[in-house]
Amino acid sequence: MMKKPDVKVVLLGDMNVGKTSLLHRYMERRFQETVSTVGGAFYLKQLGPYNISIWDTAGREQFHGLGSMYCRSASAIIFTYDVCNLQSLQELEDRFLSLTDTASDDCIFAVVGNKVDLTDEHEAERELDREKLRRGSASKLRKQVDMEDAIALYKRILKYKLVDENHAPAADKMCFETSAKTGYNVDLLFETVFNMVIPLIVKKKANGPDDTVNLAQSHPEKKTKSGCC
Repeated sequence: MMKKPDVKVVLLGDMNVGKTSLLHRYMERRFQETVSTVGGAFYLKQLGPYNISIWDTAGREQFHGLGSMYCRSASAIIFTYDVCNLQSLQELEDRFLSLTDTASDDCIFAVVGNKVDLTDEHEAERELDREKLRRGSASKLRKQVDMEDAIALYKRILKYKLVDENHAPAADKMCFETSAKTGYNVDLLFETVFNMVIPLIVKKKANGPDDTVNLAQSHPEKKTKSGCC
């Protein structure tokens, strides 16, 4: 019998930014090439006595209308973009931010730039890149989004949600650069978000039953081996 989640965490972002790959890396400890998610899918993460559902949503335009349904009562939203694609950052504000209107009033937000391994600025890859350059096989992309851009977006998200910056987690703590391929900062991302939502779980349990969706009764697709990258 499927356990009822205590809270819901949702990944939002355009197609091909790496949402599903981030989940695969964290939950399955591996990287795999994936295809676009259709509708939505989820993992159930047990963290001590708590159960957290992590929702992977489709970034394609035709599934955009489903986003607000997946965000309903969410305790955390992870906005995901591709550090090599400035448009993917802009899409978060233009297309996805309004979907969070159905999230919980105390929802926590994170902004994540994925695919940092593809850039020529990734520290962990530099020595390997030097070797590849000697062999004539390196091919890196120019980074289009800096951390300052992500922090600025995070602050605009708080403003949109009418949240006082002084009463929200600091921007430099909730903005990340990750690589689903190498695992860079992936654990840090999810563990930071989970540590933020645990007090919300405790608060909800103290206040009695909540309206978190029971996954056993909901109709979105369960997680399969395919998903958006």
